[in-house]
Amino acid sequence: MFQEKEMVNDYLAGLNASLMGYAHIIAQTNDAGLRQTLIQMRNQDESRQRTVYSYALQQGYYKPAAPASEQVVQQLKTELMSEQ
Repeated sequence: MFQEKEMVNDYLAGLNASLMGYAHIIAQTNDAGLRQTLIQMRNQDESRQRTVYSYALQQGYYKPAAPASEQVVQQLKTELMSEQ
């Protein structure tokens, strides 16, 4: 039987996968109405993902990676900007 931790993490993983799917589908959608509907659905899932993430973090079910140093953040920004 699933414990709460497994259920929360499974739901969070599903939401994360859903968000990646939305990004792909939205980029490929030509119909403006469908695109807007998908964007709204994605926004709702993003909100739900943030709520579940916050709950998992609060309960100790999820441990995020250590924050990147300012030097790493700046280096990444520089690299991304040079690719544009």
